[in-house]
Parts: sequence; structure tokens; C-alpha cells
Amino acid sequence: MLLQQLVNGLTLGAVYTLIALSFSLVMGILGVLNLAIAELFMLGGYFGFAAIMAGLPLPVALLAGMGGAGLVAIVIEKIGYQPFRDAPLVTPMLSTLGFSIILQNVATNVWGSDPLQLSDEVLAGRFTFGPISISAMQLAVMGATAVLVALLAFVVQRTPTGRALRAVAENRDVARLLGVSAGRVTLLAFVLSGALAGAAGVLIGLHYAAITPYIGMEIGLKAIAVMVVGGTTRIWGALIAGPLIGVAEVMTIAYGGSQIRDFVVYGFMIAILLLRPQGILGGSRYDQGQRV
Repeated sequence: MLLQQLVNGLTLGAVYTLIALSFSLVMGILGVLNLAIAELFMLGGYFGFAAIMAGLPLPVALLAGMGGAGLVAIVIEKIGYQPFRDAPLVTPMLSTLGFSIILQNVATNVWGSDPLQLSDEVLAGRFTFGPISISAMQLAVMGATAVLVALLAFVVQRTPTGRALRAVAENRDVARLLGVSAGRVTLLAFVLSGALAGAAGVLIGLHYAAITPYIGMEIGLKAIAVMVVGGTTRIWGALIAGPLIGVAEVMTIAYGGSQIRDFVVYGFMIAILLLRPQGILGGSRYDQGQRV
């Protein structure tokens, strides 16, 4: 039972990791909390569902969710961030909050407020290893997360584009003097974060075989908690904090009841803010360091 719940927690934690990476990517590079990421997650799930209902395979559905959410992220960057890039940080944050509400209402009017459900599981296989039973969809969620995280790590650490991202994260003005296009980097950060959130929406929606316009709010808040626990501007902190929060939530539901799961998750976040506000992977609380 314990090992089975651990697997379930790691599956949920994989989704939290992808969304938290989406938040941290924009936060670490631009210093802005993009609250619309929660709804990009939701939209990605709907785009993925549309692909599956059209008879397309899972990889195509994943690309559809990533591409669709990435395109919407471009609109958010152009309208919700770019005009306010020199304003106080709270201004673009409130702008993305407005976008979040708009996207939720658009989804409600297009797909309705009732859950959209799949009649059949996309991957119906199940594998048993002693006391542990793992569904093919759980393996797909964790496998896809590992691949996407590896691709993100490669882009950020090993490519000229990644060096530009890290340069803007370190010092935007100096990066401009060195010939880095801050506008292009900003747009890229929004697109990458949207694509990751869209992938997470496809994976969690297909895992539960259902999605609603309101799923982004609940899971998005959990992902923000993951980001805080891992380190607000440290994007790789989500790799530790995501599974940690996922396992803690599932274990709480299994052994303490679902009514206290939010207390545990957000209580843990508050404890981190009180005891180590820089997060698990942060340096000293006064060390700004390299954010990405």
C-alpha cells in the first residue's frame, strides 16, 4: 500500500514539476509571476483532448497541447506583459491574472462547465511489480515529464538560446549591451513556459480521463507552492519539490483523509517561507545568485 501510494504521488508530482517549471522559468528570467500559466495548463488539456477525440495518438495530442498553449502564451506576452515591462512588477502580474480569468471564461463558454470525459482510457495497460500496480498512463506521465525536463535542461544549459536566457536572468541591462535581444528572450520564456504547462494539462487530463475549465486554479496554486518550496527563481528546484509535494499530498489523502491535504501542502509551503524563504535550492537568504 505504501509503495503504491508512493508511485501515485510521484505521478502527481511529475505534473506539479512541469507546471512549477513553467512558473519558475518566467519568474527566474523576468521576475514576474505569470498567473495565466494555470489556465494555459487547462487549455493544453482541452487541446490534447480534442486531438485524442479526433483519433490522433498520444504524442500528437501532447504536441497539440504544447503548441496550442504556447501560441496563447505569445498573446499573453504581447498584450499582458510587453506593454507593462517597465511598470512595477505587480502591474504585469495583475495583467496576467486578468488573462487567467478571461481564459477560464472562454473555456467555459466553448466547452461548458461540466467535466469533459473520455469514454475509454488512452493507455489501458497495467503492469504489476509485486505489491505495486502501475498503469501505462502513469508511466507515460512520468516518462514524458523526464523527457521534457531533459530537453529543457539541454536548451537552457547547452545552447546559445539558453545562454541568452541565463544572461537576461542574471542582468537584463548588461545582456542588452552584449547584443542579446531581451525582447526575443522574453517571448521565448513565455512560449517555453506555456508549452510546459500545456504538456502538463494533456498528461493530467488523460491520466484522469476528464478535464474541467476550473482544473487550472487548484493545480496551479499547488504548482506555485512547489515553486516556492523549490526556490522561487531557481527553476531546477521544482525537480525536488514537485515529487515531494505530490507524495506528501497523496500520502495525506491515503492515511489522513482528503479534507486535510491542502492543509499539509500549504502548511509545508508556509513552513519553508518561515524557515528557508530562499527555497530548497536557494543559497543564503541574502544571496541573489544566478536565478536560472
